Amino acid sequence: MKDKFFAQGYLVAWKVVRVMPERFAYLVFQWLADRSWRLRGTGIRQLEKNLQRVLPDASEQMLRSLSKNSMRLYLRYWCDSFRIPDWSSERIISTIRVINEENLRTALAGGKGCVVTTPHVGNWDHAGAWACLSGMPLTTVAERLKPESLFQAFLSYRQALGMEVLASDENHIVGVLANRLRQGKLVALVADRDLSGSGIPIDFFGETVSMPVGPAALSVQTGAPLIPTFVRYLEPRDSHGFNIEIEFFPPVVDSETNTRTERVEAMVKACASIFEKEIAKDPAQWHMLARFWTIDRTSMLV
Repeated sequence: MKDKFFAQGYLVAWKVVRVMPERFAYLVFQWLADRSWRLRGTGIRQLEKNLQRVLPDASEQMLRSLSKNSMRLYLRYWCDSFRIPDWSSERIISTIRVINEENLRTALAGGKGCVVTTPHVGNWDHAGAWACLSGMPLTTVAERLKPESLFQAFLSYRQALGMEVLASDENHIVGVLANRLRQGKLVALVADRDLSGSGIPIDFFGETVSMPVGPAALSVQTGAPLIPTFVRYLEPRDSHGFNIEIEFFPPVVDSETNTRTERVEAMVKACASIFEKEIAKDPAQWHMLARFWTIDRTSMLV
């Protein structure tokens, strides 16, 4: 009953926010972000703990300021998500600044498809919509939400933006993704948090985390280039009208002389190194309100 009530409220909010005047809608979501931040519930406290891993020398005042900005960006993402189905194709494309787009285009031109991987930063739905409208339709994976009505709403939302979305618990999901790559298509995966429990341990900001192997494993399996990507909100919207920025990094090198396991591990670490560097530049972009480091996740189970 609780899940159904939450889902109904969410679906109603989705309809209401879409018809609000734009400025008012974003002010409401900023108010919600600030209210959540002031209440300093479990998610906010964990966010600040995560931010402290990124900036170990930061003062409590600095961490509070960062967490406030991070929540504002996170709620900005949700307001965008509610409203983007009504945006024109021109608005979706024109409000994104793309850095090193040639890295993505060149990879796709090779005919083996391309795997794009990003942490939970910026607005990855907006970035995905841009790719689809720019002649690069993509396939992605989404965690199955409960109840089913809420998951179906998200599925329809992303499909309307041009994406093919697979549920994370679908059978043969790896095979489907590999097939899309062999067709020369784009696969985009958010891959910083290990939800499956099958990731590999790596060092991230000086402590151990479990990082998903999916993007690297698909790259090794199919020969598709693996491109780390970072999506940033621009705050405030810059003078050229850009809302977000996407940066495509050069493909991660696959050392084909090593064993398959070693190749995958090396590629995961290479992507994580780029994520680490970019998150450190602007930690507020990282929407990580959950337990992320291994020691935190282990303590949750005790």
